[in-house]
Amino acid sequence: MNSDTPSKVILITGASSGIGEAAARLLARKGHRLVIGARRTDRLEALAAQLNAEGGTVEFTSLDVTDLEDVRAFAGVALEKFGRIDVIVNNAGLMPLSPLEALKVDEWNQMIDVNIRGVLHGIAAALPVMKKQGSGQVINVSSIGGHATFPTAAVYCATKYAVIAISEGLRQENTDIRVTVISPGVTTSELAHTITDEGAAKAMDSFREVAIPADAIARAISFAIDQPEDVDVSEVIVRPTASAY
Repeated sequence: MNSDTPSKVILITGASSGIGEAAARLLARKGHRLVIGARRTDRLEALAAQLNAEGGTVEFTSLDVTDLEDVRAFAGVALEKFGRIDVIVNNAGLMPLSPLEALKVDEWNQMIDVNIRGVLHGIAAALPVMKKQGSGQVINVSSIGGHATFPTAAVYCATKYAVIAISEGLRQENTDIRVTVISPGVTTSELAHTITDEGAAKAMDSFREVAIPADAIARAISFAIDQPEDVDVSEVIVRPTASAY
């Protein structure tokens, strides 16, 4: 265990795979105290057990980010175990892409609920604690889809544009809270597994031929956390060198 910064209490949503899991591994190994949440508690339990066996301090709990009370209970675990919340990483996300003409309205609503409401619920749960402390950091995971719109991705991109807008508003409203947006390019994860539209799935297979590992995004998250308290890394875009997107 080693860290250049003091141990912080960090909440991570969507921590059962992909970027969330990679961030949990890196931050635990740097000596931070974590509370990790996701719907797949079997994966969380295995991850927490491994990291704790390596000397980490990791608590886990079942988490549905679309449920405000669930997210508040998630924050409550951090307060009960560690007495504070220094960072929340709002990472949980869905990406069931499809053309608008396919009218997959249920999937649109799922993305809105997880990708937008999930972030807002994380803010609602953590912000009062951070304001009382007089410090804290909210890290929201957006996407290159928050900077450009692509066919089949209109609703997904809209949710990721929203994450950037919400983050910037939060930053402007608070002089004592750091707010960071991490916008990954194509990253190895299970995100594309939620695509049910056959054409969009085939296009995504091609799109994802050039990808970076989730650990690359975890390092960007860690970089933002490691900065001095008077330095706010507002946004980091991390993409594959060989990708045009």
